[in-house]
Amino acid sequence: MPARPFDVPVQPDREGLLRCVRREGTPERVHYIELFIDWEVQEEVCRRYGVLEGLDRDDPHFMLQRQVAVQRFLGYDYVRQGLDALDFPLKHCATDDTAALARTGGRNYMEEHAGPITNWDEFEAYPWPDPEAATTDSLEWYSENLPQDMCIIGSGGFAHFAEHLTWLMGYETLCFSLYDQRDLVEAIGERLTATYRVSLRRMLAFERVEIIWGSDDMGFRTGTLISPADMRQFVLPGHKLMAAMSHEAGRPYLLHSCGNMTEIMQDLIEDVGIDARHSFEDVIEPVIQAYDRYGDRIAILGGMDVDFLCRASEDEVRARVRRTLEHCMPGGGYCLGSGNSVTNYVPVDNFLAMLDEGRRFAATP
Repeated sequence: MPARPFDVPVQPDREGLLRCVRREGTPERVHYIELFIDWEVQEEVCRRYGVLEGLDRDDPHFMLQRQVAVQRFLGYDYVRQGLDALDFPLKHCATDDTAALARTGGRNYMEEHAGPITNWDEFEAYPWPDPEAATTDSLEWYSENLPQDMCIIGSGGFAHFAEHLTWLMGYETLCFSLYDQRDLVEAIGERLTATYRVSLRRMLAFERVEIIWGSDDMGFRTGTLISPADMRQFVLPGHKLMAAMSHEAGRPYLLHSCGNMTEIMQDLIEDVGIDARHSFEDVIEPVIQAYDRYGDRIAILGGMDVDFLCRASEDEVRARVRRTLEHCMPGGGYCLGSGNSVTNYVPVDNFLAMLDEGRRFAATP
């Protein structure tokens, strides 16, 4: 079995992660954050380095134990978890997966033309999930068994305000409906807000949930998916509620959103009250530029562009990590990670090189 991929050991430090996100001074070491590490990448890391040795695959909590083992091995200070099985039935399209670590069953995409709700009859007939009925088994297990040097980031299955508008209606239908069915758009938004309010309340009941992370893609390369004015009416109030609930409970509210957010960043920072922004793409706004623009008000997370991670050499990855950390680490408010997520088409060696170079970096006050 190959040697461990890292030169410098890392001990999880949830308190250090929280201080970093809250911009409370230069951290003692680099902290990492990812919205997702694709299953195929995790499995390859486990296969190479024996991460799961000693775990009983027949244990009913094996999958949760596995996640703790993977996160600790890679150097993360947390696990991500939300309510169990809060599912919205949606329409998907499937295609072959051509990645080197191909996904079983291919890749799935949302149907962009017409989703399950295109009119009032479909709205009334839709099987809306009941957040009070969703179980919290995973949160309960983590609360009792997660090592004390790690925390739970409450995330997954909630705060998809813009995404679920486009997924439930279909993006094309949503665009038309903003002109001729605005009352239906508003009704869907209100239903989402009611659902996510309960979801977040239930997550916040767990003390080990110390950070809340909303995930909601709102844009594309040159702008928001719907007009900034419509974002302010139908999407941002939901996130403002999520941030307010998080802050009232003493937790920071992180936001993942793909796309060009320039037109609504002031809203997100000043009105919504996000504490951190995640998802950066070089062709939209490189992470160092974003740090210079917003880093005095919010934390900046990730930013190692996914396309770059796919195409660069390991030496190029290491050089960029060092350059980014030298610029963004002083003072706190930056966590290292990909610009979006560690997809199954990112070379595993490049992903590990990114993490290893972060471990080697010596933060200076």
